Amino acid sequence: MKNLLPVCKGRPREFCTDKALAAALRVFWSKGYEGASMADLTEAMGITKPSLYAAFGNKEALFHKALDLYEAEKLAYIREALEQPTARTVAENLLRGALEAMTSSSEPQGCLGVIHSVACGTEAESIKAEVVARRASAQAALLARFQRARDDGDLRDGVDPEGLTQYLYALFQGMAVQAGSGATRAELETLIETGMALWPSR
Repeated sequence: MKNLLPVCKGRPREFCTDKALAAALRVFWSKGYEGASMADLTEAMGITKPSLYAAFGNKEALFHKALDLYEAEKLAYIREALEQPTARTVAENLLRGALEAMTSSSEPQGCLGVIHSVACGTEAESIKAEVVARRASAQAALLARFQRARDDGDLRDGVDPEGLTQYLYALFQGMAVQAGSGATRAELETLIETGMALWPSR
């Protein structure tokens, strides 16, 4: 059976950097970058502040590593959605994958990227810029997929791939905000069903 526990690699430390990073991700996800204090982070990670700096750098560097982990593990559904055979199944798989991620009982609610894209404090400006840049990259991949769908005849004439991408991301971000505000799974499922009912038919 495959070992699902994090593997500590490289020179032995007093702690497992993989587990510590996963703990830091949960703190950033639940409290936001500005709301996560160094005390919050070190307590959750089970390490001292000097150990945190030695292993991960400062708080901003730690967040970037946590964001890498979030994208690799929690956003895998986006990559899987992009591989679906039709534009409609791409959209539906993206939204349903987001639903599973945003309503998981074992993780904080909402979307880490959306939470930080609306951060407004001075301390979070560079963080916001990084999150927005990563979101733009994901949107570009989705746009390219819808452009291919149009070229393949999967989308009817007159449907704008860019507008479709913006529409889908508006649904996605709206779900994230609502999930973070306590919306139920049933309420988010209704949003998905309504959004897909408005999807342009061929």
